[in-house]
Amino acid sequence: MIRLFNHWFGWRTVLQVLFDFSFVLVGMVIAVLWVGAGLPIDLQMVLVYSVVLAVTVLLLNAWLGFYRRFHNRTVQQTRARAVLSLYLAVPIAYGLFLLFPVAEVSREFLQLSAMSAVFGMLVTRVSSEHATPTQIVVRRILVFGAGAKALAVRKALIKSDPTALIVGFYPSPIEEEVKVPGDQVLPRSRSLTETAQRLKVDEIVVAVTERRGGVLPLRELLDCKLSGVRVLDLASHFEQTLGQIRLDSLYAGWLIFGDGFRQGFWRTFVKRVFDVVCATILLLLAAPVMLVTAIAIALESGFPIIYRQERVGLNGRLFNVIKFRSMRTDAEKDGKPRWATAGDSRVTSVGRIIRKLRVDELPQLLSVLNGDMSLVGPRPERPFFVDQLTRDIPFYAVRHSVKPGVTGWAQVRYHYGASVEDSAEKLQYDLYYVKNHTLFLDILVLFETIGVVLTAKGAQ
Repeated sequence: MIRLFNHWFGWRTVLQVLFDFSFVLVGMVIAVLWVGAGLPIDLQMVLVYSVVLAVTVLLLNAWLGFYRRFHNRTVQQTRARAVLSLYLAVPIAYGLFLLFPVAEVSREFLQLSAMSAVFGMLVTRVSSEHATPTQIVVRRILVFGAGAKALAVRKALIKSDPTALIVGFYPSPIEEEVKVPGDQVLPRSRSLTETAQRLKVDEIVVAVTERRGGVLPLRELLDCKLSGVRVLDLASHFEQTLGQIRLDSLYAGWLIFGDGFRQGFWRTFVKRVFDVVCATILLLLAAPVMLVTAIAIALESGFPIIYRQERVGLNGRLFNVIKFRSMRTDAEKDGKPRWATAGDSRVTSVGRIIRKLRVDELPQLLSVLNGDMSLVGPRPERPFFVDQLTRDIPFYAVRHSVKPGVTGWAQVRYHYGASVEDSAEKLQYDLYYVKNHTLFLDILVLFETIGVVLTAKGAQ
């Protein structure tokens, strides 16, 4: 794993981005050098054009989810996205040719070269997206422990990380009941240090419930670390690998003494300026869509068009969130709050459309301008549910240490939550955001939100 701008990326993702960028850039330059002998071609301008084209294609690929660390797409779905990326890249490449006078002759050849480079990169990307773990760089992981927490590590890695290879589970001296497959439990006849060296381990994950003296072989773990093996506790492992802070591995000391959770003046100032500028631009761009939506709601079910509801914001302060009304006016006529569910009968016909396209969220940009919300942050919840979730879920109140957001890390990483269990899952992503939020992560979330909206992923 590598940490950039306070956010964790897998080495495979970084290498994919660098390879795709280089593929397009080098492909274009080689084509120009090949055909450009004696022709009036500005190589410096070609290089600028190639860089802009490569960055544009990377942005398209990121929008389409090619650089996500984990995915469950079929080969056909990945191919379809590659075709879409190519179709989008063609007019962009043509437009860039009009902006950059890269050549006076052989214009068609250079355009064909650009598309060939993009096509070759996409073909490579499709094959690498579905490569088996034996075909890609893998991390050899040894799990210290063989109980319930070790089993949780095994399940999470099998489900989410094809680059991880668990070489075995080394039981602690005072181990609870063994939960992992018996054939993967390593003998204690060798020390932990010897076992790690023999199995050529890259990373050790400490996954034990009991941490009293004698349970953790601190000297051996230190020797492993000094020899170049990464040693992580459970919370840090899930933070880096899955982009979440798992509640079942979290304890107050880790939150207090670990890094992150910084809300300094400059971070708050930069985030506020970013929110105001982006919210203003988005409101201007979305004004026609909002006008059409308001008319459609009024024609179908009358007034009110805007729905106001009390939510919990920064430091537990209450505010009114505003959205386009997507439910009937009598949705909660008995006064009892209810979770929104899939296929909710209270949703109107127009409401289903604007929920799927996330248009109902656009009025919240006004809440961003007045300071109640941010563009990116945890989803604001109703006081009734906050009281319930705070009682049922440990550390739930931590999410209120930042402003709630129109979109967020949890929203782009997890489907729509409509239960206590879903809220607990989303909290794990919210905690990651609260701990690691930067301007870069905000931009990354907004970028991925576009892909979520375009695919209607997770809409209710």
